[in-house]
Amino acid sequence: VFFQGMGANQAFLLSFSTVPGEILSGQDVVFDEAGQLGRTPIPVYGTLITSMFMHGGIAHLAGNMLYLWVFGDNLENRMGHQRYLAFYIICGLLASLAHVGTSYVTGKDLFIPSLGASGAISGVMGGYILLFPRNKVNVIAIGSIVSVPAVVSLGIWIALQVVNGLGMLGGASEGGGVAYMAHIGGFVAGLLLVKFFDVKNRHL
Repeated sequence: VFFQGMGANQAFLLSFSTVPGEILSGQDVVFDEAGQLGRTPIPVYGTLITSMFMHGGIAHLAGNMLYLWVFGDNLENRMGHQRYLAFYIICGLLASLAHVGTSYVTGKDLFIPSLGASGAISGVMGGYILLFPRNKVNVIAIGSIVSVPAVVSLGIWIALQVVNGLGMLGGASEGGGVAYMAHIGGFVAGLLLVKFFDVKNRHL
């Protein structure tokens, strides 16, 4: 598989982003535009973690950090720093696995690098909707900013992810570069795991 237009960052991208085909095979399978095998300096399964800390540009990073800032602080205060970090990493890992699993089932995007924190942040959002459903969140609606309960704003958000994700599964060839199933997987992971990390529940 050849990639075009990635510039000087191509080798780094191929080394530390998640490539579903590599996770499924357990070995490097992607070639750069020069025909060289993009070797990962860590076990390929480690890219399920490293890809969470990579972004495709300033806009990608800024968007994710905005969501993390809005929803992450209350969750971190509730869980404590260590529990929150563990929760974040586990949700991101499960989100990446959801993306890999979907690629395996559909045969799509098997050799396309996936990167970004959105899967882990989706897990944070899933946890937030359970612990703080009535907290008000400012959203932009019809050119103005309004405050709505988190259960409403996040409910609409996950509904859009499901609709777009099902559209991809139903045969749409392009997803605009968005890993919708990673978002859904992360959100569901957050829903299922948050009670185990909640400081009020001494399961850990």
